[in-house]
Amino acid sequence: MALFNRTSSALAEEAPAASNVSGDYVLDPAHTRIGFSARHAMVTKVRGQFDEFAGTAHVDAENPASSTVEVTIQSASVTTGQAQRDGHLKTPDFFDIENYPEIRFVSTDVQRDGTEWSITGDLTINAVTKPVTVLFEETGTAKDPFGNLRAGFEGSVTINRGDWGLAFNAALETGGVLVSEKVNLEFDISAIRQPA
Repeated sequence: MALFNRTSSALAEEAPAASNVSGDYVLDPAHTRIGFSARHAMVTKVRGQFDEFAGTAHVDAENPASSTVEVTIQSASVTTGQAQRDGHLKTPDFFDIENYPEIRFVSTDVQRDGTEWSITGDLTINAVTKPVTVLFEETGTAKDPFGNLRAGFEGSVTINRGDWGLAFNAALETGGVLVSEKVNLEFDISAIRQPA
């Protein structure tokens, strides 16, 4: 789906579709976003992200089931652009960073249909592990000026934060709650293929 109306051929260029994305990859933190959004006070969305993380992937385009993904996020790196809210997110009401400094995702099943990938894995937050399935779309590949082959993926999944014990809330006088139970996790991935 086009996000912008492009008026020049230069802007219209997309990263070419990957002919074969197979290989071993590491996430490029400088060009990857692991974010989230949740409705606040029933009327608007608060958006945030994690600034410190590392991840690896083994991608097998011909036999997707043999592919693997592992990501580790530093929970203290959560940011929403508002210091007081960020501080609250780091307390035991939410991520409890003193006791649980890392959030982890380890894949257990990978499926592929054309440029669409379905990655199921164990998501661990605050020592609670639950399965989630994230749907990804390949956004293309490109060779950067340094000779690195990059592969791009975009994905998202909606989870119920209460399933991981992030249950803080407050009732509103007008009905509803202060923070939505549903949280949308958002992934804009730039991964660099490693030498064989």
